[in-house]
This record gives sequence, C-alpha cells and structure tokens, in this order.
Amino acid sequence: MTAALVESPPVVMAPREDGFEIVWGVSRLSRGWLEWEAPDGERGVVTSDSFGMVPQDDRVLRVRVAGWPAGTARRVRAVTESVLDPRERHESAWKTVRTLAPASDTAHIAVWNDTHQNDDTLRALDAVTPEVDVLVWNGDLCNDWKDPAWFTTTILSPAGLDVSADRPLAIVVGNHDVRGTWAYQLEDFVASPEGRPFTAFRVGPVACVVLHTGEDKPDAHPSFEGRVAFEPLRAEQAEWLREVTAQPEFRDAPYRVVFCHIPLRWIEEVEVDYDDGGYDWFSRMSRDAWNDALVAWGAQIVVSGHTHGTAWLPPTAEFPYGQLIGGGPDTDAASEEAATWIDANASSKELVFTMRTLDGAIVHEVRLDPLTDAATARELLTSR
Repeated sequence: MTAALVESPPVVMAPREDGFEIVWGVSRLSRGWLEWEAPDGERGVVTSDSFGMVPQDDRVLRVRVAGWPAGTARRVRAVTESVLDPRERHESAWKTVRTLAPASDTAHIAVWNDTHQNDDTLRALDAVTPEVDVLVWNGDLCNDWKDPAWFTTTILSPAGLDVSADRPLAIVVGNHDVRGTWAYQLEDFVASPEGRPFTAFRVGPVACVVLHTGEDKPDAHPSFEGRVAFEPLRAEQAEWLREVTAQPEFRDAPYRVVFCHIPLRWIEEVEVDYDDGGYDWFSRMSRDAWNDALVAWGAQIVVSGHTHGTAWLPPTAEFPYGQLIGGGPDTDAASEEAATWIDANASSKELVFTMRTLDGAIVHEVRLDPLTDAATARELLTSR
C-alpha cells in the first residue's frame, strides 16, 4: 500500500509582520504551494522559493509568505502534488493565519517547553492553550534524534495534532534538539524569519528576542564527538543582539522579553565538573556572551525551560532582568517535573506572565511595567 502523500498539517512558523513560513511533511518526492483568500474575496497563490523553483522535496515542503500587511488575517491552504508515479494531489484544510501587528496596544503569547515527545503532555497542552498571537515552543521538543522520521511526528504533527492552528509557532532550539545522529537535519523542519536559529520580532507592545543557548557542556566535551560548534554561534548572536536591539521597534518597545531554552541565571550557580558527568543548569557561557547587550537594551525578563522544575528569580542589581523557568514533561501536576504552560498578556498598562500547571493551578505570576528606554528599564527593575 502506498503511504499517504501528506504526513502533517501545514504548520505556521516564523511569524512576522509581513508574513510567515508554512512547513508540512510529505512521504515522497512532491511539489507544493499555498493558496490564500482574503476576507474581501481576493485570492492568490504563493508558488516559489528563493531560487525561483516551486518547493520540492521527498520529506518536507516549505513556502515563505511575504509582503502582506501587518495584522492581516487571511485563509491559507497547502496544495501538494507527487512528482513521481503514482501521481496524487492533496489539498489541506483551510486555516486562518494572521500576520503580527507591532502597532497593536495588546499582545497575547503562550509558551510551552520541554515536551520531549510526550504525547499525553502535548495533547493536554494543546487542549488548555487558547488562540494567541504567537506560541513560543521553548526548546527540547525532542529527546535525541535517533530516527529521521521523528522530525515530522515531533515538530509538524506532534501527537497527531495541528498545534499551529490559531497560534503560529516560534520554535526555540533546546539542547536535546541538537542531539542524536540526525540532529543536523533540524533546520530542514524548523523555520525562522532570517533562516538562523535566533530571531527577534515585535508583537504589539512586546519586543521578543529568541536566542539559541546551545548545549549544556562545552563544545569540546567528548560526548559531542566533534559535531557541535555553539561557541562561535553564541559569539555571532552577541554581535547580532547589539545590532537588532538598536533598531527602533526593539529599542523603544514598552516591554522587552528574551526567550531561550537554557536559563541565563539559576538558583545555585556553582562551577560544573564536566569530566565527572556534570552539565549546566544555567548557561554561563551564553550569559557571559550576551549579558552586557541585554542589560544595555533593558531586557526585563528571560523565559526558559531546561531544568524540568519551575522557578522565578527576580531582578537584582547585578542582573537587572528576571528569570522565569517553566516545568518538565510530566502530565501529573504533583510530579517534580510537572508540565506547565505560560500565558502572557500585554496591554498598555502591564505585561503579565501567568504560569499554570495542566490542571490550571497558578505556579508563578509575574507583572512587568512598561518601559520608555533602557535606563528606565534598569532603574525600575533594580528598585524591586
């Protein structure tokens, strides 16, 4: 029997104010494109990639949408045609997608982390998470990439769900997401606005920076067998961070938020003996690279996962940004590694992060005042 041509829904990733990217899994060599409809009846097709070809692949298809007005909602569907016999055509269900609206007075963001291919947890998170402007999937979607077929079932159709329905995805790369034989193929399935595993975007009054903290041990650690190069990636992000936060839409944002998988601060910051099985509970290497730029920008909060245990570390004089850490992969709310999700709502008056367990219990609630410039940010945060 021939496998179904299409193996996932069209997943909306890398939202921007002028577009997004849609990614979907296929079982054999295929070509694909998007069709769209506007509320006024206008229709169109997005057909090509950056080299002028109709997107084609035997595992995953990707179409980048650009040039749409900010805050615009349109219906889209993915069309797939097999290239080789047996010939087949597939049209996905229509789904509504809205571009980001930086000029809006409000923003609604949800955060998941450390789902680790746990289908029960994913179903529970999907059930409790509402429609939002952006769903930040904050790392460790996977355990280790031991089978290349897992990319589709882990990222594009986790637990058989369409997790990007009414919530476009911003995927943050975690340390487990870069492990395993096939980890080098991750970039084929994860879209980001600039094609790099770090980005920045504006959602209403909230400026969001997404950073890649790499692994929880130095690059030279023997367990990596020479496969990783996160130290130069951290340096690249440091330079980029200084540049992007100087842009007016980020420099002047009322709220300034960082998402990264491994925390930049931790409860007990001790030296790690990597030779004796130790690993980083927080990424000192990332903090050393980025801290000055984050402080200069006026970052208010860093939102992370990784530890499988929740924590809130308020700002200090040394680190004038708070550190909020989500839970683990377990569905049992009584577990030490219980799953959580974060509901972040911004208005002109405040930005509120509410962390809940799957049964709705509030674990942490953090309220941030709007800022006017980096100096005000530091003054307000260190006074608390």
